[in-house]
Amino acid sequence: MKFKILPEPASVEAVAETQAAVPLVPDREVSCCARLIDRTDVGAQDAAKEWLTFLRALELVEEVDGRYRRLPHEADPGRLRRSFRERVYLADDALAVLAAADGPVGVEAVFERLADRIPRWERLRRVDDDVWRERLRRTLEWAVVFGLAERADGDYVPV
Repeated sequence: MKFKILPEPASVEAVAETQAAVPLVPDREVSCCARLIDRTDVGAQDAAKEWLTFLRALELVEEVDGRYRRLPHEADPGRLRRSFRERVYLADDALAVLAAADGPVGVEAVFERLADRIPRWERLRRVDDDVWRERLRRTLEWAVVFGLAERADGDYVPV
């Protein structure tokens, strides 16, 4: 399964802190979101939902029957990089665009190269491609956080 929703980029420490705020005993989404808001810098319900989804993508949290629980392993950098590349939609593709370029690449150029990979039903549902540009911006920023890319003059290059 590939995940599309990403929170605003933060740090590896924020990932670990947010994971630690999720209970070990499965609990409903509303309760888990309240815990994230109370115990971390996550400011609102929508942001907490984004974090739960992202933690699932990183294999740090699992959801079963609408209940979430923290998995018993740490946010280790190697695991984060692997899960990010394999489980976040377009992450590996965006990194491939960076690797194929002769120099720094901006979000708009990555979007142009990957626009045909956006599912047709999603493009029909959202006429405005700004949602996907924002997702790709967050994807590239998380790639920087995880040490898979670097910023260069406002754009991105592979590591």
